[in-house]
Amino acid sequence: MRYRLDLTLRRAEGALTRVVGAAERRGFRPLAVDGEAQPDGDRWHLRMTVEGDRPGESLRQQLDKLYDCLAVEVSPCN
Repeated sequence: MRYRLDLTLRRAEGALTRVVGAAERRGFRPLAVDGEAQPDGDRWHLRMTVEGDRPGESLRQQLDKLYDCLAVEVSPCN
């Protein structure tokens, strides 16, 4: 199943690597990544599409534990 992730990350060195790595370790394949810096310059808004056989909620819970991840929403892709 495919999921869309909407994340808010601290603008920190390695934050994107940690998010993609956590998704891959949980069995999700990243298909697309897009994002931009927020106007305040301290955060990124990231959109990522992933594919995997596990429930999207399990990925949300893992990403939510990352220090640099301020917010994460997961929704199924239609």
